[in-house]
Amino acid sequence: MAAAKAPPPPISRPKHLSLRYHSRSRLGWLPAPKCPLTRGNPRLIFSFRNTAFYTEGAVIPRLERPEAEPDDIAILNERIRREHKRREGANNGSTMDSVEADKYIKLVREQQQRGLQKLKGDNKHGIAGGFGYQVDPYTLRPGDYVVHKKVGIGKFVAINFDAPKDSSSGPIEYVFIEYADGMAKLPVKQACRMLYRYNLPNETKKPRALSKLSDPTTWQRRRIKGKIAVQKMIVDLMELYLHRLKQKRPPYPKSPSMAEFAAQFPYKPTPDQKQAFIDVERDLTERETPMDRLICGDVGFGKTEVALRAIFCVVSARKQAMVLTPTIVLAKQHFVVISERFSQYPHIKVGMLSRFQTKTEKEEYISMIKSGHLDIIVGTHALLGNRVVYNNLGLLVVDEEQRFGVKQKEKIASFKTSVDVLTLSATPIPRTLYLALTGFRDASLISTPPPERVRIKTHLSSYNKEKVLSAIKFELDRGGQVFYVLPRIRGLEEVKDFLEDSFPNATVAIAHGKQYSKQLEETMEKFSLGEIKILICTNIVESGLDIQNANTIVVQDVHQFGLAQLYQLRGRVGRADKEAYAYLFYPDKSLLSDQATERLAAIEEYGDLGQGFNLAERDMGIRGFGNIFGEQQTGDIGNVGIDLFFEMLFESLSKVEENRLLSVPYNRVQLDINLKLRLSSEYITYLDNPLELIKEAEKAAENDMWSLIQFTEKFRQQYGKEPHSMELLLKRLYVRRMAADLGISKVYTGGKTVIMNTNMSKKVFKLMTESMTSDIYRNCLNFTGNEIKAELLLELPKEQLLHWIFQCLAEFYAVLPALVKYYCPDTWTLELTD
Repeated sequence: MAAAKAPPPPISRPKHLSLRYHSRSRLGWLPAPKCPLTRGNPRLIFSFRNTAFYTEGAVIPRLERPEAEPDDIAILNERIRREHKRREGANNGSTMDSVEADKYIKLVREQQQRGLQKLKGDNKHGIAGGFGYQVDPYTLRPGDYVVHKKVGIGKFVAINFDAPKDSSSGPIEYVFIEYADGMAKLPVKQACRMLYRYNLPNETKKPRALSKLSDPTTWQRRRIKGKIAVQKMIVDLMELYLHRLKQKRPPYPKSPSMAEFAAQFPYKPTPDQKQAFIDVERDLTERETPMDRLICGDVGFGKTEVALRAIFCVVSARKQAMVLTPTIVLAKQHFVVISERFSQYPHIKVGMLSRFQTKTEKEEYISMIKSGHLDIIVGTHALLGNRVVYNNLGLLVVDEEQRFGVKQKEKIASFKTSVDVLTLSATPIPRTLYLALTGFRDASLISTPPPERVRIKTHLSSYNKEKVLSAIKFELDRGGQVFYVLPRIRGLEEVKDFLEDSFPNATVAIAHGKQYSKQLEETMEKFSLGEIKILICTNIVESGLDIQNANTIVVQDVHQFGLAQLYQLRGRVGRADKEAYAYLFYPDKSLLSDQATERLAAIEEYGDLGQGFNLAERDMGIRGFGNIFGEQQTGDIGNVGIDLFFEMLFESLSKVEENRLLSVPYNRVQLDINLKLRLSSEYITYLDNPLELIKEAEKAAENDMWSLIQFTEKFRQQYGKEPHSMELLLKRLYVRRMAADLGISKVYTGGKTVIMNTNMSKKVFKLMTESMTSDIYRNCLNFTGNEIKAELLLELPKEQLLHWIFQCLAEFYAVLPALVKYYCPDTWTLELTD
């Protein structure tokens, strides 16, 4: 359409109306949109979709006016559309058959019960023998923030004896807690049941404000927000893993070559290793759904061998396998190991991709991956780039998932709905551990050390130069090598100068992630060959480096490392049968935070081999389970603190089958409102085929809400905003559709009372009304028997009554997408708890 600076001259067009189109950006010709108001009135000026239209012969500027407010139907459509897009991104918009879903939920429940038992243990206070939520009051320090389940967030002051007013048995111990408007006390026994630590995902402990004893309603509202967030998290998990159930792939064939490949393993497998081999083989060769298994085991315990056998199974079926690592050092290590192991299979091609390669090398590898000429691809997060397109990806192996950033983890998660995934970790992040323990992920634990491995001796103390030099001298004198680790690049050169002066005959080198790839590769190569005796580095060596002759590690400023990092760093030594030592130094114990002190105590306590899983559980305790779903959940958890949040979460999981809200068929919903709808003859004439359109609208409403939304939006695009009578007709359809999805079979009135027959339980009704954003509808609704009743202030005319019912059900419906567990063509199913 050609633009012009001035309008073209009028053109005579007899027998029909011709309109000119004017906007700020262009002026040209446009076919007249269909509108009943223009018929027989060619001089009328009107506005359509925020654009001015006018009749031939004059240019009239567009009228500047605020956009019209969206109507009720448009607002509801937009809200549901946003939710639909979010879910479509999470599970490709597919539906789930309820029989399949029930089968999977049964499997999840069985594993979940084992996980819950392990987390809660036999001790209901969570002090020993298991993992609990409530805090032991005797472990609290003055100033610690705590959460009382019924009162809210306060600050622990002390435990003191006090005489109760109504007892002559003498003084008893009370826990004293400070709130915003006063001090409260409760017996220690009661505190064990009602108190939780207040922690947040980012490890800060300070809440926005303390609760008030005189205002319990504010705390109750915060608890309700937390409860709603819990339901959303459960639904997100359910939908993700139920969607995985629907994904089908043929089981991989078992072949004699798999046994031949396994026989090349030079060591005798431990019992745990054997079980992990069996678990993964069953996942791949007996199941039709993609694998998502966590292999948790210490460094050197055989996780890589489990991955190698899985890779061989997949590539033997002519599919690709991707091995994803957080660092170039670990990628190089895996590339060498995989290349050596597959050297006897020349038809299987192995390649490595990383950010350190030249542009030409990258382009070549990306092309080979796309064409299928590479069977096994090893690399860092460069493998997750949008330009990397896989020919036939079958398996993703993720090593040390906790080292990846949020965006990389989201990309990894996107693979899990379509390919088999194997995650390797010595100390899984709380999110991964949580998913495994609650049954949403399979897990195999390798905790038995190989026979030749011996315990690493761990020494934890304040920094002392003499201790450092003595530890290094001992290792060098017995012909070994030393790791010297700092938490930052700054300071590496100073340490190098110090050690070169102290050990002039030993070769000292530096390694960190900011070095050029060739320099870093050469340094690591020389260290692995024994040419470099002392390697001063950052935590770049945290994962994957296997140096048999390096059996002493010195970690400076140990308080700046996380618990999992410390465990991984310590695992760099002791890979052979020689006794290994880990020296962990902090500057001054008085400067350490409480959590840093707890981390150091934990790393010292868990010194035995094979305790990475236990350490990860301890990390969950120190951090209060961590943030398992990303930054968006921080505000929800912040309302009540992590520990109470997760208690609600686990309670909801354990009651997943107790409460269901089942929809009813659309054609069984009765809407008994005596409202007669009439379309004007002018509007009927305007519509192309009014009877067919109304039938199409009814059919869309009968199908599902999404079909009704699509019909309405398409109808408005073609004919513009409908008149009031047509809007009422559409609202009737929306009311019946929403009622069907909400389990409401009949809506009728009696005077000032609106009555809805429903199959929902009182618990479900309570949670849904608590979740409503509008007090207007929530406060007038009551639940008795199988009826929801609303008492109105006055008896409304029929049209206003329909509008009220539409808005009320829309408030209910706003809760529905957040709580739906799975959807199948005939049924929306909710799982709710109070």
